Formats: sequence, structure tokens, C-alpha cells
Amino acid sequence: MSWFRALRETARSGLSVQRTRLEPLLALRGAAGLAITVWVSMWALGPEAAVSSAFGAFQAAIATFQRSWRPRPELALASGTSLAVSTFLGYLTISHLALFVALLVLWTFAAGLTWAAGPTAGLIASSNVAMMLVTVTLPTSVAQAAGHAAMMIFGGLVQAALIVLVPVRRWGRHRDALADALAAEADYARRLRHDPVAPFDPLPLMVAREAAAVTPRQARRRPAELHGARGLAERIRPVLASLADPAVGVPEKGRARDLVRELLGAAATILDAAAGAIRRGDPVELPPAAVTAFSTAATGAVLTGPARRAASRLGRLLGDVVETASGGGAGRLQQVSTLKGGGGTRQRPPVATSESGRGTRQRPPVSTPQASTGPSSSPKTLLRPTFPELIPAALRSIRKELRPNSPVTRHATRSTAVTATGYLLGAALPLGHGYWAPLAAVMIMRPDFSQTYSRAVARLAGTVIGVGVATGALQATHAGPHLSAALAVASAGLMYLLMSSAQFVAQACIAAYVVFLLGTAGEQWTQTAPERILLTVVGGLLAMVAYAVYPAWETPRLRTLLADWLAAQGRYTAAVVRHYAEPVGKAAPDVREALLSARDARAAWHAAVTRAADEPVRQRGLSRVAADDAEDALMQMGRVTMLMEAHLPERDARPVPPAARLADALRTATEKGAKAVRERRVPRWDAVRDALDDPMWSIADDPVVRHGSRMLHRCLTELSEALDPTPPSSDDRGPPQRSGT
Repeated sequence: MSWFRALRETARSGLSVQRTRLEPLLALRGAAGLAITVWVSMWALGPEAAVSSAFGAFQAAIATFQRSWRPRPELALASGTSLAVSTFLGYLTISHLALFVALLVLWTFAAGLTWAAGPTAGLIASSNVAMMLVTVTLPTSVAQAAGHAAMMIFGGLVQAALIVLVPVRRWGRHRDALADALAAEADYARRLRHDPVAPFDPLPLMVAREAAAVTPRQARRRPAELHGARGLAERIRPVLASLADPAVGVPEKGRARDLVRELLGAAATILDAAAGAIRRGDPVELPPAAVTAFSTAATGAVLTGPARRAASRLGRLLGDVVETASGGGAGRLQQVSTLKGGGGTRQRPPVATSESGRGTRQRPPVSTPQASTGPSSSPKTLLRPTFPELIPAALRSIRKELRPNSPVTRHATRSTAVTATGYLLGAALPLGHGYWAPLAAVMIMRPDFSQTYSRAVARLAGTVIGVGVATGALQATHAGPHLSAALAVASAGLMYLLMSSAQFVAQACIAAYVVFLLGTAGEQWTQTAPERILLTVVGGLLAMVAYAVYPAWETPRLRTLLADWLAAQGRYTAAVVRHYAEPVGKAAPDVREALLSARDARAAWHAAVTRAADEPVRQRGLSRVAADDAEDALMQMGRVTMLMEAHLPERDARPVPPAARLADALRTATEKGAKAVRERRVPRWDAVRDALDDPMWSIADDPVVRHGSRMLHRCLTELSEALDPTPPSSDDRGPPQRSGT
């Protein structure tokens, strides 16, 4: 992509408006916390302290809006406290330019490295550096600086207290994550009706897994309907694919295929109903027609073999989803029993209804018999580390990224250079308030190109709009300290409401907020408006030039990430194939662990491809066509592995001896293939082909592993063809037809 096109696309992204669900109650709570902090500070210590405390409360509220699955009060307290420490240390050195610049360099570099611990930590740290540049100019003595720092902590305490006392959808994000996973399964079922080999994006399941990890305190208070459904969604996905795929299910045409389409549609309806119930916290209401579709009489006479087993298993899993999502209830027990009885298997005891109306199980919700209904073991409660326990983990992440070619380290170095240069340049210019340039640069810069440039455009446009509106309001109202504070709170509330809709809108609200807030301290608009716009332009240009001079492009990393995905996918596939030679039943922890690693590698690949799409970099060794074809081959390999996982043999099943040799060949070959991809060579799969030529395959009585293994070889061959610019030879093409499985 050329620089002109890259700049055009990033500018369009920065000025775009997205349709998102607004959360007015959350915005109102954040604005209320800000208002309380400002008025108390103004009453106790005066307008200057009110400005400092307002920055603390403002930043604390922003921190609670970031995506995080842990309790929000801790984030508010951490944000307010870290800003207080930054401000106090900054004031102690502000009178000595060299000392303050040294502190600014140290603080900015550390803030840049915190992106290794996650975007929430990175945003809080970067915002603290930006706000410190303003707040250090407000106190006039060490005692005042200490008082201002205390009021910043007070602002964080107020926001944390409001989160505890006025909870708004306490488990709303967790409910949404789980509901989105079930809704994604429903959409997948509908697409399978028309495309039996449709792809599935596991991202909603990954997000749901992150949401399911809770702190010990959260685990004691988590609603009952958030237990267990995620694991069921994980097990439903391969069953849906197994039922729809002609390779292991029913032919593409005929009465059986019509029934499969009906079952998939009914499954989608039931999953959507469960998703809506979990999102709202209501009981599940099932359409009778969707439940009837899974009756034994309807399926047993048409479906046979693997297809009938898949339909039976799907009915039981859907029954568990409904029971988990609604907590049971006398009015739905018959429908749940109908779903679970689709295969004529042993049913679990019914769900009793408590006096409060919420169902309570007569036995633990996760047990060994239930776990055996899916390809993986039932998930245990995932415990998230407490806030103090995060510090060592964050330090380990930062230490891991401390290398010259790390995108995080390059971002920290780039941000440090721009911030120091911007501050010195602002101090040298005869404009006053020179901190606006480094403030804008810190708020703009991100570890990747597209976000940095889109935010630069949004920052400039938002600053012009926000300063213009705020200036007009101050001129029209001749606002004093109290009215200016009220206008600042209103601007912050509007920013909280619209921050997820458009970058430039949020930046406009922030610009107006700062102008109004400084007006509370007695500064006139003529002291802030012109210089703020000019210095914001300077800071934005510095950020953009710095990324162009010292970039961290994703495009050259694509081969490495593709190799990582191949290696992780190979470990997952090898683990599944090995269990055909060494049957252990459906509960296979090594398969589950390998699957999660493969998902993480795939997610890293997709994120890098998305970021690389907007980069003005020539392709170096991996064209866009090759990347797309290689991705398709690995996704197909993952789908075949998923189907094989769905049919893992029971513990007492007859082993398939050649599968052990194939598993070893797959693991070794994919590791060597990943090395070849990194070294810009074409991987070869001779060991896999030799393992498939084992004469023992002819007597293997498991058609899934026999045909699936040849499909895996075909997928690997397609990967090599995608990475090889020359036409492949006939010997490397593998089985000629994919539909053979």
C-alpha cells in the first residue's frame, strides 16, 4: 500500500463514526463521580485543587470503561493513585528542566513498556504521563502538590465507591461475552445449512473464555447462569460441524440432508434463545417447533451411524445449554427432557426450583457423565489472579518484551523520544503552555501504525472542534469557576457516553473538557485556544514522523506469525490423531491445551494481518495472495482436526496403530515446516506422506481417522503450494479430491 493510500485509509478510520450500543447509566455514574470530586475539592482546597482532582477522577472513570474482566474499583483506584504519584514527583523536579526531562523520559519509557501487560494498563500509564504534564503546573508549593496528589487519590476513591454502591449491569460484560459466543454458534449453525464446510471464527469463544476467568471474590458471587454454558458452547461447535459435513455425516442431497438442515435451524433458534436469556438474565423461552425437531422419532428413522450420534449428542448439549441458561423451571423441564432424550440416553435428575424462582441443581453442574458428551473435558472454574498478583505477571511480560525488535520496546523508545522533543520544543517556542505538544503526542501514539495515524487525525479534528465549541460557550456565558466546572463535567459525561462511537468525537469532548477545566482555575480562553491547536498539530506531526522514521511494521512479521500458527496447529492435530492410537475417551486435557494454543496463534496472525493491511510497506516475502491461501489451508486443517476431535474413540475402543506413527510425523513435520516458513523456504511433508503409506491403514476400521488423515495431508500440501511461487509437482499433490472424507 502506498503512503498516500495508507494516510487516506487511516484518516478515514479516525473520522469514522461507528454504531455502538450506548451506556448512558455508566456515563452518568462517571460524570457524577467527577462532579462530586470537583465540588468537594473546590470547597475544601480551592479551584486549583479542584482541577487536579478532576483530572484524577476523569482518568479513573476512563479506566473503568476499558475492557477488563476484573472488578472495576481496583482499576479506578490504581489510576487515581498512579496519577497522584506522577504529579507529586513531577512537581518536585519541574523547577529544574534537566531533572524534569529526565523524569519525563523515565516515566514515558515505562508507560510505553506497560503495553506489554495489556491495552488497559498501557492506556492508563500513557494517560497518566499526559495528564501529569498539565497537573504539575498547578501547585505552587510542595504542600500544595501533596494536597493535589491526595485529591487525585480522592477522585479515584469516589469513582471506586460509586462502582460498588451504584452497580450498573454488574455482570453485564460477562453476560454479553457468553451470549455472543452462543450467538456465534447460532450463526454458524445457520451458515452450515447452506455451506456444510463453512468456516467458524473462534474469537467469540476466546473472549468468553477470558470472561469466564474470575477472581476468587467474583467466583463466590457469579450468577448461576454464567456457570457451565461456555464449556457447552465449546463442545457444540464440533458437533454442529460433524452433523453438517458430508464427509462424516449425510450426503449433500436427499431426505437425510433436509432433516440435517432442519436440525441445524432448530439448533440456531435454541442457541439464540439461550443467548438472549443469558444477556438479559431471564428464563429461556423455546419455540416448540425447535424442540420437537430433536425428538427420537423424527431423527431415528432417517439418520444412521455418525450422523445419528451427532444429532443425539447435539440434542443433549442443547438441553444442557437451556438448563444452564435458565436455571431450569417447572415450565421448561419437559422441553429440556425432550432435547436431552433425543438419543435415548440416560438423563440427568431434574432441576428443582427454589423459593426465589431460580433453579437449583440436585447435583453439581459439571460431572464426568456430562463431560463425556463432548470432545473435551468439562471446564473448571478459571481463577483470575488478584490485583496484587498481577504485578509480577506484568513485570514478566515487560521483561519478555525488552528486546530491540519488539514492537512494544520500539513503541516505548519512540514515545520517549517524541515526548522529550515535544516538551523541549514547546518550552522553546514563545507560546506558553508548551506541554500541549508532548501531551498530544503521548495520547496519540500507539504500538501499531494504523491506530497512531488514525488517532493523530482524530486528535487534530477533535481539538479544533472541541476548542471552538468551548471557546464559544465561554464567550457567550462569561462563565465563572462554578459554571466552568459544570460545563467541564458535562463535557466529560458526553465523552463517556460517546467514546466508543468515534475517536474524533471523544477527542472533541476531551478538548472542551480541558478548556472548561482550566477556566475553572481562572485561565481565559485566549490563553489556551490558539496555542492548544497549534501545539496539538506539532505533537501530532511529531508522532507521525516518529513512526515513519522508527516504525514497528507488522508486514515483515507475517511469516513468523504464520510459522507459529503452523507449529501450534500441528501440535493440536498430532494430539488428536494420537488418541486414535491411544484411546482415552473424550476427556483429553492435552488436546484442550493444544487447541487453546492454536487459537491464540491464529488470533495473533489475524490481528497482524489486519494491522498490516493499512501499512505503507512493500510485501517482503509473503504476498497478500499467498497469505490468504496459506490462511485458508491452515483453517481447513483446523476444521478437519475439529471433526476428528468430535469423533475421538471411547476409552475401550479398538486402537488404530498407524495413527501413532502419523501423530509423530505430524508433530515433527509441522515443527520443521514452521522453521522453513521462517527461513522463506517451502515446507515439505514427506514424513507425513510416508506415515500415510503404512500398510496398516488398510485394516483400520475407523473411517474418520483414515479419511481425515489424508485430508490433513492435502491441507499441508495446499499450504506449501500457497508459499511456493512455482507450480507443485504431481508427486506433492496428495489425494486428488477433498470430498473423499
